[in-house]
Amino acid sequence: MAKAKDVRITISLECTGCSQGNKKYPGVFRYTTQKNRRNTPTRIELKKFCPYCYRRTICREIKK
Repeated sequence: MAKAKDVRITISLECTGCSQGNKKYPGVFRYTTQKNRRNTPTRIELKKFCPYCYRRTICREIKK
């Protein structure tokens, strides 16, 4: 039988360098990943590479 609530959920991480309204970058880059609700109930911040900024930036979890 399937569980009512899955422990692992799919989340989106958005680049903070692109999403701050800077017009010099062509778009907003997002990563899709999974997190465990029980281990990390708060929002995740990871340092990931952004192809629009051409550097590693902080990517924050966004609300779907």
